Amino acid sequence: MPVPLRTCRRQWGRRSSDSARTRRRRRFHCGQTYASVLYRHLPRNTAVPARGKGRAPLHQIAVFSSSTRDDLTIGDGIALLADAGVRADATVAATLAKGAAFEVAVDQVTPQIATTLRASAEAEQIDVNVVPRDARRKSLLIADMDSTIVTSETLDDMATIAGLSDAILPITARAMRGELDFEAALDERLALFAGQPASLVDDALAAVTLSAGAEVLVRTMRRSGSSCYLISGGFTAITGPIAARCGFNGDHANILDIKDGRLLGSVTKPVLDANAKARFLAHYCAELGISAAEAACIGDGANDLPMLQTAGFGVAYQGKPLLRQHIALQLNHTDLRGLLFLQGYHEEAFVSG
Repeated sequence: MPVPLRTCRRQWGRRSSDSARTRRRRRFHCGQTYASVLYRHLPRNTAVPARGKGRAPLHQIAVFSSSTRDDLTIGDGIALLADAGVRADATVAATLAKGAAFEVAVDQVTPQIATTLRASAEAEQIDVNVVPRDARRKSLLIADMDSTIVTSETLDDMATIAGLSDAILPITARAMRGELDFEAALDERLALFAGQPASLVDDALAAVTLSAGAEVLVRTMRRSGSSCYLISGGFTAITGPIAARCGFNGDHANILDIKDGRLLGSVTKPVLDANAKARFLAHYCAELGISAAEAACIGDGANDLPMLQTAGFGVAYQGKPLLRQHIALQLNHTDLRGLLFLQGYHEEAFVSG
C-alpha cells in the first residue's frame, strides 16, 4: 500500500528535531517518494512521463526559484507538484543554482493548476513558473526600467529630492496600478516640476540603485547572442546611463523639455506609453527577423501589460496587482536572474558586470 502523499510530506519534511541538513536530505528523499507514489496513483491507460521505453515525453518545465532562500532542493519542488496533482519526472530535473533554483519536467499544467501551485509556493517564498520544454532561450530582451532594472521609480526620486513627494508619489502609484491614464498622469506630475533646475535629473540618477541581477541578466543574454533593449516611460537622461551600465544594446524613453537649465514641466510628444512599448517590441522583432515568441519582456506596471502579453516570455517582476492577475510568468521572490532560470541558464554560464 503506497504512503499517502500528505503523510509522506509530514514524515519526511516536518521533523522539528532534525538539523537543517537532515531536513534537506529528508525533503530530497521525500521528492523521490512523491514521484514514485504519484505514478502508482495514476489511473490505468493514463499517459505518463518518459521514464522508460515507450513512455511519452513531458513537454513543459516547472522552474522553481527564490532569492530570499538558500536551501531549495528538487525535493521541495516535487512535493509542491504532487500536492497540486501535477505529474513530474524526477529523472528529468536539474539544479540551475545551488539552493536557489532548479527545474523539473512536468505534464501539461492548466492555468487553474498553475494558480494553485503558485499559491502553495508563495507561502514558502518560492516562485514557480511553468514554461515550454523547447525553444526556451530568447533572442530579444525588452526590459522596463523603473522598479524593474532599477529598484525605484525615478520620477518619484526626483520628486523626493525636490520636496514634491506628497503630491507626486500617490499619482505614480495609481498610474502603475492602471487606475489612471499613463500620459495624463505623466503630464500632471511633470507640470509640478516646472521651473526646477535640470540638475535634478542628475541628482536622481546618482541616487539610482540597480536591481539585483540586472547586469547579470543583460550581459549573460548578450554573451549568448541576444539583443537587449531598455524601453521606459521614464526619461532618456536616465535610461541612457543605466542602459550603458547594464550592457543593453540601446534604450528608448521620453525626452524631458529643458530650457536655460530649467525643467519646463513637460516631455516631447508623443509620450512613450504602453502601446509604444508594444510597438518597440514589434519593431525589434522585425529588425531581427524573429517572431514575438522568440522575445522575452519583463516589467512591473500596468504600462508593461501589452508587451508582456505579446512576448513569448512575458514576465511580471514584483508586479502590480493588474500584472499578477493577467500575466502567467511571475518573479515575486527571485531577482532578475530569474528570467535566466526560466530560459534554462545555469549559474555557471552567468556573466557578471
